[in-house]
Amino acid sequence: MSISGIQGHLLEVTVVGCNKLKDTEWISRQDPYVCLEYGSTKFRTRTHTDGGKNPVFQEKYIFSLIEGLRELNVIVWNSNTLTYDDFIGSGKVQLYKVLSQGFDDSAWPIQTQTGRHAGEVKLMMHYANSNVNKHSSKLTSSYAPSAPAYAPPPNPQVHLYSAPPAKSYPPQASAPSYPPIATAYPASSSYPPYSSAYPPPPYPPPPAAYPPPPYPPTSAYPPSPYPPPSNHYPPGPYPGVYPPPY
Repeated sequence: MSISGIQGHLLEVTVVGCNKLKDTEWISRQDPYVCLEYGSTKFRTRTHTDGGKNPVFQEKYIFSLIEGLRELNVIVWNSNTLTYDDFIGSGKVQLYKVLSQGFDDSAWPIQTQTGRHAGEVKLMMHYANSNVNKHSSKLTSSYAPSAPAYAPPPNPQVHLYSAPPAKSYPPQASAPSYPPIATAYPASSSYPPYSSAYPPPPYPPPPAAYPPPPYPPTSAYPPSPYPPPSNHYPPGPYPGVYPPPY
């Protein structure tokens, strides 16, 4: 299958991560990052701090394809703070599969400058203008189901014999009648007529004389002795007889 006419088309490349990278650190864990190069277009992922041998990136980039250029360069570095970054490995990614089939999620090996294996880089590539995608889109458009013909809704069926109306069972009892509410109130009981005299007499009635007589009533003063004196003197053991009889 020939691949032509890719000039200016877009290619999506997602850097998933790296596996089993060469370790360039002796004490601490290395901090890898990935660079992609296609013609004059270059992209760099973020640095995965302490990513070690298996860093993860999950970063997507879009390249504008060039007619006749069917490969992409990938380079992996270790980021250093005080010195130059360490080269881990590089490799070439072939674009034939993604351009012909529209999708490729392979892992691509990288090598050191001496040609030794330095791990691999996992990429996910997608090309929307591949022949497979064009053919599938044509099939979808040619065999798309048409809309069903409009049909009027069927008339509702009417039963020949209609069922008698439903009755409630048991029949509801009618509400009991209550005696009508009396509108007139019974006559109030008679009260003694109100005295027309004003002001009303005081209560309790005042005494007839003022000041009131003392209680108990006073007698002559000084009071008589007790027992009353005898008419005979000297008094004898028996009153009224002197001298006393023997």
